[in-house]
Amino acid sequence: MIQPELLDVVELLVDLPDVQLQAGDQGTIVEEYEDRAYEVEFSNSHGETLALLVLKPEQFVVVWQNTTKTWVPLTDRITAVLQKLPEDRQQQVLNFARSLHKTPA
Repeated sequence: MIQPELLDVVELLVDLPDVQLQAGDQGTIVEEYEDRAYEVEFSNSHGETLALLVLKPEQFVVVWQNTTKTWVPLTDRITAVLQKLPEDRQQQVLNFARSLHKTPA
């Protein structure tokens, strides 16, 4: 799993209805705290801040790394999401992936 760092772009794994954010929304880490918490800024296409929240790593995955200036490969993102799921849910995802593999495109 990729360790989140300052200025990385992250993608929510959970809905946050209190601030009108949904899983899949992306924000930027603007502060790191000692207790494995990260302040993440979510903004609109005009650069206006929509929300500034303190999140735990279980709530997001890194999708762009500031240190390398590159997007995280999709397979690495999928792996990061799977690692955060309980084992029974991981098994469901594996079964679903197998069914996709069997189905002709």
